Amino acid sequence: MTINGIIKSTVERLKRENKLLTPDFYAEAFCKEAKLAGMILEDCNQVDKYANTLNQEYQQELKQYHLKTTQELVRYLISKLNRMNPTNCATILSENQLLTKRVLEAIELLHNKEAAALARKSIDIINTPNASKEQYESYRQLWVNFITSYDDAFLNNLKPMGKVHANDLKFTIENLAHQKSGAKESDLKHIAAIIIASLVPSIASSVNDKIAKISDNLRKNPELLTSEAIEKEIKSAIRLRIALDKGALKEMIQSLDTVLDKLSLQLIEMIEKSNQSNSEIKEIKSDLDDLNHQNSLDFKTAHNRLYAIAIALEENTAALSKDLQAQDDEVKLLGKKIELLEKELEDAKKASREDFLTKLFNKRALDGYLEIKESEFERYGRNYSVVIFDIDFFKKVNDEFGHEAGDAVLITFANILRLECRTVDVVGRHGGEEFMALLSETDTKGGIVFANKVRKHLEDSKFMYQGKRIDVTVSAGVSERAKFPSRKATIHSADEYLYVAKKNGRNRVEPQ
Repeated sequence: MTINGIIKSTVERLKRENKLLTPDFYAEAFCKEAKLAGMILEDCNQVDKYANTLNQEYQQELKQYHLKTTQELVRYLISKLNRMNPTNCATILSENQLLTKRVLEAIELLHNKEAAALARKSIDIINTPNASKEQYESYRQLWVNFITSYDDAFLNNLKPMGKVHANDLKFTIENLAHQKSGAKESDLKHIAAIIIASLVPSIASSVNDKIAKISDNLRKNPELLTSEAIEKEIKSAIRLRIALDKGALKEMIQSLDTVLDKLSLQLIEMIEKSNQSNSEIKEIKSDLDDLNHQNSLDFKTAHNRLYAIAIALEENTAALSKDLQAQDDEVKLLGKKIELLEKELEDAKKASREDFLTKLFNKRALDGYLEIKESEFERYGRNYSVVIFDIDFFKKVNDEFGHEAGDAVLITFANILRLECRTVDVVGRHGGEEFMALLSETDTKGGIVFANKVRKHLEDSKFMYQGKRIDVTVSAGVSERAKFPSRKATIHSADEYLYVAKKNGRNRVEPQ
C-alpha cells in the first residue's frame, strides 16, 4: 500500500471512531494503519527510539504503560520528575483541580445552556473518586467539540436595535436598553398590525412585491415605526394599495359593461327575430334607442319610460324565455371556464417562482430576493452573505443510477437546506445541481458555519437506490456583500470560491 492509501485509511478510521482530525489523533491512527499495511516508518517508532535511551529501570516500567505517542512519553517523564518532590506535586495537582472547578463553576453562571450543562457534568467527574482516564478524555473531547462548533451568529438579530459587542453581552444589553424609544413594544406591535391590515387591498385579489416587503418588515420588526424613513415607505405603499383597488375596480366595470352590451345586443336581436315582432315591439326598440342617446333625461321621465318598456317586455317574454334559458346556461358554462382559468393562472404564478422538482425558489425568485437584500444593504447597511452549493459528481450519479436517483438526491438536498436555514434566510435552486442561499445579517464566518452544517448533514445522509448505496457530497463557496463593490461581484466571488473548493478535492467549503 502507498502512503496516499495509508492517509486515506487513516481519515476513514477517524470517521469510524468519531474523532476530530487533530494532529494527535491523526498521528496515532496513521501509525496504526501503517503497521496494518506492513510499512515501517521512523516517525511511528519514535517512542521506542527515545525509550531505549533511558536506563533499564525506566525501560521496564515503560513496558507496563504501553505508551503510543511521544506526547504520552513526555507526560510520563514529567510525572516522574514531579514525583521526585511528592509534597510539591500533590499541592500543585490539588491547586490545579481547585482552579479547574472554580472555572467550571464560573461557566455555569454564564448565559449559555449547553456550556452550563457541560460544566456541571465536568465538575461531577472531578469530584468522582478514581475517575478513569477515559472519562476525563471523553469530557475533554466534548469541550473541544463545543469550542469548534460554537456559533454566536444569533447576536446579529440585535443589530437593528443597536451596536452588538460579542465579547461583552452585559454592555450590549445595557446599551440596547438606552436606545429604546418612548413607545412600548406591545403598542408598536399593535400599530404595526393595524398598518399591515390597512395595506391589504379591499378589491384587488393580491398585493404587489413592494407592499408585501413592507408588511413583512413591519411584522418582523415593529420598532421600524420609530424611524423617519418608514413614513415615506408606508405612504408609498398606501398609494400602491389604492392604485391596485382602482385597477381591479376598473377591470370589473369594463367586464360588466361588456356583458351588458352583449345582453342588450342579444335582446334587441331576439326582439327583431321574434315572430311577434309587431308595432309594439318596434316601439320598445325605439324607446331603448332613445334612452341610449338621451343623456339629459330627468329621473321621473326616465322612470316612466323604463316602466312602460318593462310592461311591454313582460307581455312579450314568452317567445324569449327559451332563448334566455339557453343564454343562462352559456353564462354558467363561461363562469366555470373562468374559474378554471383563474385557478390555472394562480398555479402558473406559483410555478413561475417555484422550482418544479425541489419546491424551492427558482432562479427568477432568487434574483428578486437578491434585489431586496441589495436595497436593504444600500439603505440600512444590512450585510448579507451568498453561499453557492454544487453537488459533487452529480453527473456520475445520473449516469450510474439513472435520472430518478439524481432527482431523489436533489430533493433530499433541498430538504436539508430547508432544515438548516433560518426563517430570515432564502434558499433556492440556482440551476441543475447548483443551489444558492441568501443569509440575512450574516458575514463570511457565519456563512461558512452554515455551509459546513449543510455539507456535514448531506455527508452523513444515507442514499439507497435499488439496494445500492450512493455516497453524495457537496462543495460550497461563501462571500459577504460588505467586502465587495457590487452584488454581481459578491456572487462572482462565491462562484470563484466554489471553483476552489472543487479544485481542492470537493466536499469542502471555501474560504476555509
